[in-house]
Amino acid sequence: MTESHTITVEPLGREVECREDQSILDACLRSGVWLPHSCTHGTCATCKADILDGEVDHGAASSFALMDYERDEGKLLPCTATPRSDVTIEADIDIDESIEIFPVQDYSATVVELDEVARDTVRLVVELDREIGFNAGQYLKFQVPARDGLPTVDRTWSIASPPSERRRLEFHVRRVPGGRGTDGWVFGGLSVGDAVSVSGPYGRFVLKTGDDRHAVLVGGGTGLAPLKSMVRHALEDGAYAGHLTLYQGARTREWLYDVEYFRSLAARFPEQFTYRPCLSEETAEDSGDDAGAFGFGMVTDVIAADHETLGGCSGYLCGPPPMVEAALRTLMGKRLFPRDIHREEFFNESDKESGAVRSPLIKR
Repeated sequence: MTESHTITVEPLGREVECREDQSILDACLRSGVWLPHSCTHGTCATCKADILDGEVDHGAASSFALMDYERDEGKLLPCTATPRSDVTIEADIDIDESIEIFPVQDYSATVVELDEVARDTVRLVVELDREIGFNAGQYLKFQVPARDGLPTVDRTWSIASPPSERRRLEFHVRRVPGGRGTDGWVFGGLSVGDAVSVSGPYGRFVLKTGDDRHAVLVGGGTGLAPLKSMVRHALEDGAYAGHLTLYQGARTREWLYDVEYFRSLAARFPEQFTYRPCLSEETAEDSGDDAGAFGFGMVTDVIAADHETLGGCSGYLCGPPPMVEAALRTLMGKRLFPRDIHREEFFNESDKESGAVRSPLIKR
């Protein structure tokens, strides 16, 4: 039987039991003890904390997210660290009292839809064995089955459904060449009717429903998924009082998806929602009669042209790290304060070795 140890989380003073084969973050989230986190696989450094007492195995933490000297100084990434004794950690916990905390649980699910919606992009819909509670913007972990001598691994995808839909959940998955979870599973054999194992919810990139400011949402690629959850929750569930403007960035129209859906939402909620699909590798001349339906150039260029200032707004950014970084700079340049910008970078496993860690510009 796997040995367990007690994790004491300061400054909360909470104690959690954690197995030696379980990450400290997982044990805390399953016990309803919230710790800051984002990628959950040792790449982004969002969860970095201090070891006050005890010993841990740092696991698969990226050497870029947790430097050797930081390990020597007593830092850890709770998302990859496992205990080797009773451990006391001190985390930078900033809990928004307006956001409900849902403990992580395991679920069995069945694939009910798997459709290509854009180039190298599918819409994956699963039906859970029971209802789940989550906040708009959070994600689930999927267990990728062992295959061809390779062990079971976890992959994470954001929920595109609103929290009011508690069993049938939508996800957007982009193919990563050679990716174990995409090429090797979702695009390489997963079918409607298959059973899958998931856990969640995870993440702190969530819609602040107590706000009523103009929210500017910027998504690149499948970074649209959590933003779709936010927009649907805000509009269809009546959960947000302010205006929302969604910028969806893609190279060309073959990479865009859900365009007509968001246009229909803009028509239904004209006083509260604006939708701006943007194409970086097409021009107005390429689009002919459809030119007025798109913004052209990098999504950041379209944002800059649309707004003289964004002072007093809030921002939500999601997608590949370079896009999030560029959008962050653009919003800050338009006088949007860092504290009002919320972001979620989508990392791949290869990012652990590449050093593509989060920007030091603002604290997540």
